[in-house]
Amino acid sequence: MKLLKRLTPVLFLLLLVACRSGGDPAPPPTPTPLPTSSPTPIPTATLAPTATPAPTPLPLPSQGDGAGTAGFPWWNDRVFYEVFVRSFQDSDGDGIGDIQGLISRLDYLNDGDPGTTDDLGITGIWLMPVAESPSYHGYDVVDYRTIESDYGSNQDFQELMEEAHKRGIVVIVDLVMNHTSVEHPWFAASAADDPEYRDWYIWESEPAFCCGPWGETVWHQDGDEYYYGVFWEGMPDLNLENPDATAEIYDIARFWLQDMGVDGFRLDAIKHLVEEGRKQENTDATHAWLQGFHDAYKSASPHALAVGEAWTQTDEAVDYVGDEVDIVFEFDLAQAMIDSANQGQRGPAAIRQGIANSFYPPNQYAAFLTNHDQNRVMTQLGGDVAAAKLAATMLLTNPGVPFIYYGEEIGMLGEKPDERIRTPMQWENSSTAGFTSGTPWESLADGVALTNVQAETEDPDSLLSHYRQMIRLRQTHPSLRVGELIPVKSEPTSVYAYLRHVEGETVLALLNLGDEAVSDYALSLANGPLTNASDPQPLFGEGEVTAPALNDAGGFNSYRPLPELAPQSAAIILLESQPLH
Repeated sequence: MKLLKRLTPVLFLLLLVACRSGGDPAPPPTPTPLPTSSPTPIPTATLAPTATPAPTPLPLPSQGDGAGTAGFPWWNDRVFYEVFVRSFQDSDGDGIGDIQGLISRLDYLNDGDPGTTDDLGITGIWLMPVAESPSYHGYDVVDYRTIESDYGSNQDFQELMEEAHKRGIVVIVDLVMNHTSVEHPWFAASAADDPEYRDWYIWESEPAFCCGPWGETVWHQDGDEYYYGVFWEGMPDLNLENPDATAEIYDIARFWLQDMGVDGFRLDAIKHLVEEGRKQENTDATHAWLQGFHDAYKSASPHALAVGEAWTQTDEAVDYVGDEVDIVFEFDLAQAMIDSANQGQRGPAAIRQGIANSFYPPNQYAAFLTNHDQNRVMTQLGGDVAAAKLAATMLLTNPGVPFIYYGEEIGMLGEKPDERIRTPMQWENSSTAGFTSGTPWESLADGVALTNVQAETEDPDSLLSHYRQMIRLRQTHPSLRVGELIPVKSEPTSVYAYLRHVEGETVLALLNLGDEAVSDYALSLANGPLTNASDPQPLFGEGEVTAPALNDAGGFNSYRPLPELAPQSAAIILLESQPLH
């Protein structure tokens, strides 16, 4: 019934946006052969921004009532950065990144001084798992309350929290609740028929059914019995219908929030938490369990953020938002933004953006391009720096809470297997990319000579410089953080335009996704929020900006703010600005 109720608005949106776009999105192009090394950065037609005032420092979630700009939650004022500690910075020469290494690089993310422009401007960090684990990735935990020994100690982590907070950076950590390592003492006790732990995992004398959600083996033999593990045999699923196991997870969350001082969690694999027979995803029991967990973590820390990984379509992902998790990652929109940058057509991004806006509460989803489970953005874009800038512009002018995967901002390449999309961060052009004084735990990605922080910092037209500028714009302008997204009708189909509006400020985002200049274009908005757009100001881009002729409904017709849109370029224009009430 829920699906039927949603089907009609989705079809309506698809038809509406397709009509506005002049037809259906172009089919995906034939994949471009990937370069063996990063190409020379391509100067894009995105023009240099005008001077932008320094952003106002953000309070920490614990300071006040948890509200941010215009009454939205504090996380809507943040730009998050996903860090794989193992690959970010090694401090002791063993080739493995660690917490002290991350501390040493915090000033790259945010130096705490809003007046400087050479940091990235990040205001939130998501740490991939940092608890003790036998694997390189950490998603199979053996001790939830102890920092992975390769990374340091609990004291190192608390120092990280202190140093991050000094710079105005919040920190959330990956919390893996669906499963543990097969080496966890709980599982060892359960497999040994310890009555205290036997029911903490799911056991059957014979497999109850064949396969998992994507056809994988989920029943794994141990002696004469079988245990359930949806991902692989080394990760047995916890039985979260067991109240003792659930109580322990609640206490682990409290430990991280209160004892370790984190600001929230990224919750792994939430759609898999509780199975109902053959139904193994998005079950009613999972939703009910998460409602209880929501109450538990909010009781421990009322303003804590929980962002859920529900890797599924939008109409299912949205069911987790509100009384289960605060926001979820919006996977459909992420791929659509990359597709639009790749195809030079607004259709994919415009359609998925419209659907996201219709389903989620205003601004309450996590926007991103790729993460640690997906081929890197630059690989998907075939090394096209101009297209990567357009994808970044869409991400950072998006209504959702933006998350950037480490290295995305410099255009690191990476294609599965997983180790190759989690390679060491490229800080400089050297044999170890400045990541370690020893031998890196994993060999570097291709293209370090040109794709590194040092080289791109020195180039004002680099991808890194673009990310810095876009993040600074978002931090400075409330409409880009919490404003309503209002689609603008545009022709031709390579032109993508929308307003971001909050009381007192309206900004126009204007992108030419195509590889040809466009002068014969028009923007139209039948109804809008504008009252006096007589003096528009270019925030990103230069040239003489023309004011729109407003209609009686606060919109405009056949508006051309710039005489020409250069190939693969973006302009951000402040149409109206008044003091917020």
